Amino acid sequence: MSNSQFTPGVASGRLAADDYARNFGDIAPRLEPHEARVAADRCYFCHDAPCMTACPTSIDIPLFIRQISTGTPEAAARTIFSQNILGGMCARVCPTEQLCEEACVRETAEGKPVEIGRLQRYATDSLMEAGVHPFARAEQTGKKVAVVGAGPAGLSAAHRLAMKGHDVVVYDARAKAGGLNEYGIASYKAPGSFAANEVQWLLKIGGIRIENGKSLGDGLALDSLKQDFDAVVLAVGLAGVNALRAEGEGLGNVLNAVDFIAELRQQPDKAKLNVGRDVVVIGGGMTAVDAAVQSKLLGAENVTIAYRRGREKMSASTDEQDHATGVGVRILHNVAPVRVVGNGAAQEVEFAYTEDGPSGLKLSSETFRLKADQVMKAIGQTLSGQPEGLKLEGGKIAVTGTGRTSVPGVWAAGDCASGGEDLTVTAVAEGRDAAEDIHASLMG
Repeated sequence: MSNSQFTPGVASGRLAADDYARNFGDIAPRLEPHEARVAADRCYFCHDAPCMTACPTSIDIPLFIRQISTGTPEAAARTIFSQNILGGMCARVCPTEQLCEEACVRETAEGKPVEIGRLQRYATDSLMEAGVHPFARAEQTGKKVAVVGAGPAGLSAAHRLAMKGHDVVVYDARAKAGGLNEYGIASYKAPGSFAANEVQWLLKIGGIRIENGKSLGDGLALDSLKQDFDAVVLAVGLAGVNALRAEGEGLGNVLNAVDFIAELRQQPDKAKLNVGRDVVVIGGGMTAVDAAVQSKLLGAENVTIAYRRGREKMSASTDEQDHATGVGVRILHNVAPVRVVGNGAAQEVEFAYTEDGPSGLKLSSETFRLKADQVMKAIGQTLSGQPEGLKLEGGKIAVTGTGRTSVPGVWAAGDCASGGEDLTVTAVAEGRDAAEDIHASLMG
C-alpha cells in the first residue's frame, strides 16, 4: 500500500488507483499445471485418509489429488463436485488450515501439509473455465420443491434435488443469488464475478428457477409453500445482527460489519467506498477479520479488532488472524466495549478489560478509550424473525437427522439450522444431505 495522502474522518478515495487494484487482487492465484503436479506429488494417498474425515463434505481428497498428479484435473473436479457442488468457492474460503490440512499426515510429520485447498481450486477452476457441467438430470419425477434462500445451503440442496429429477424453485430476498458467497466474504478471496459465475455454472444442471426479491414474510408464507410444493427447504441464513448493548451504539458511523462487506463486494470501484481514518471492529470471527483487513486495504490508517476473550477463543483461524496482523491490523484481546463516545457520530470507543474465568466473563473496573471515527459490529448474527410454527433451538431452527424440522415436509439447512458450524462448506454439506433425505422421502 502506498503512502497516499489521507483525508480526515470517514472518506473515500484515500489511495491511488494502483493501490486498490493491488490490494483487492486475488490473494492466492491458481496454481500453474507444473506447480499443481509438484504439490500433488507430496500426497501420501492415505488409505484411511484423515483429511477426508476432516472435510465436512467428505470429498475423496486422495483420489482427486491422484487424478491431478496423473494429469486429469477435470476428473479431479468431478470427484470434488460429486460431494461439494460449490467446491470452487470452498477452495477459496474454506478454513482448510483448521480442517483437511490440519489433519494431513504431512502436517503432523513435517508441519507443512499438502496444499489441499489450492489443489482443489486448480481442479475446479479447470473444469468450470471449460464451461463444462459434469452432471445430468435424472428422469423427471413430477415433484416440486421450494428452497428459500439462495446461499450455499440452498444452492447445494437445489442442485442435488434437480439432479435427482425434481423441479426446484429457489426464492431469495436479495437481487443476486449466492448468499454469503456473493455478499459476505472478503473481496480479495474471490475477486471479480466468481460468485455469480459459479451460480450460473451450477444452474446448467437444469430444472432450477430462481426468483429474487422474495423472503418469508415478504412475498412468501410457509403454509402456502407447503400447499404448492411437495417439500420445502429453509436455507435463510442468519440475517439479524447482535447488538453491542453498549451506550452510544446508535451514533453515526457505527455500522454492521456484514453491511460494510456487502457494500464493498458489490462496488467494482473501491475508490468510491468510505472508510474511517481510525476504524475499530468489535468481534473475533471471520467477519471481523474480513472487515478489518479490507478497511486497512481501503486506506484506513489505524484498524483495531477488539475481542472480549483470548486469542485461542477467536473463531477466526490462526492463519486469518496472522493475515490481519500482517497487513497492519492490531488485535486486542480480553476487552469489551462499554460505551461509544461521540457528538452525533462516533469519535471513541471505551473498553473495559475482561477476565475469562470458570464462572464466565467478567468486566474489570479498569477502562481505556480508542479513537474511532468508524465502528463495526461483528459479534454474531441471528435468525431474522421466527418462521411460522417452527420449533427453535439456541436461536436457530431446530432440526433432527438430515435437516428435518418440527413441521412435516419442511427441512432446514445451513446457518439457520441448529447443529453444525457456521461455515460455507458445512452449509453445502447440510443442503446436499437434506436434498438426499427429501428425495428418499418423496420417492418412498
